Amino acid sequence: MIRFLEPIWLLAALPVLALAGAYVWRTLHRRAFAVRFSNVDLLRSVAPKGLGWRRHLAATAFLLTLLVLATAMARPSIDKKQPLERATIMLAIDVSLSMESKDVQPTRIAAAQTAAEGFVKTLPASYNVGLVAFAKSADVLVSPTKDRQAVTQAIQNLQLAEATATGEAVFTCLNAIQTVPSDGANGAPPARIVLLSDGYRTAGRPIEEAGAAASQANVPVSTIAFGTDTGTVTIGGETQRVPVDRPSLQSLAEMTRGHFYEAASLPALKQVYQDMGSSIGYKTQPKEITQWYVGVALLFAIAAGAMSLLWTSRLP
Repeated sequence: MIRFLEPIWLLAALPVLALAGAYVWRTLHRRAFAVRFSNVDLLRSVAPKGLGWRRHLAATAFLLTLLVLATAMARPSIDKKQPLERATIMLAIDVSLSMESKDVQPTRIAAAQTAAEGFVKTLPASYNVGLVAFAKSADVLVSPTKDRQAVTQAIQNLQLAEATATGEAVFTCLNAIQTVPSDGANGAPPARIVLLSDGYRTAGRPIEEAGAAASQANVPVSTIAFGTDTGTVTIGGETQRVPVDRPSLQSLAEMTRGHFYEAASLPALKQVYQDMGSSIGYKTQPKEITQWYVGVALLFAIAAGAMSLLWTSRLP
């Protein structure tokens, strides 16, 4: 979408439009004068065939040249996405025993690992990426780094454990983000947490407390509710239902100005990561395209000159 950085200069188009209006008025007035005061039959018999509608093309091209140049003064631009410098993405993955459920093939954890690996590979090389795994507690498996191989290997080696400490995962990610080197920049790096979970919090600090901390740190938490409500897992010989806690994850995302997603299959989870990868860690910068407008104006000017020389042997 084209927008103008200095739209006030669009007023420069008004004189051009006035000139175009004057040209149209003059053309119509001249035609009326000729019809009123000329012997049309005699004129047709002695005068050569005129240019007809072609005589207006050079003037039209000339007026378009002026209009495009006037518009260029307003500094037209288009929005362009650029990766944020020092952007940090913390990936938090639920490794509770419920992730063994096979309602997502082959299992929830295997599907989560496959999709997470693909997500990490799509992120720009300039991003820092870290990994936190959480069950009864939350642990930093990889501190924020540009080493994609280290993150991928850690994802492949995830181990399941009891309980689900969703709130602790957020706090652990926030602590990891603070370890990112400043590299001479002021303030904390632009960061986002991507948290995947399949169940209800059963350990650690409340999700509401974690959300408040993330909001205060200005770190959005995007959450993914992974799995189905019909999922089951066998623990200690007993089969247990392991539905997804969507309301808590959605509330966490809304509280921190992140995004909430649902995924009930591997393709759906991959699509979620793909959607997030195209939006997180970017800023929109205007890219000025004034030179495009000047180029178009130049083409109109050349066309005006060529048509005028061809049909009248003079420049407009």
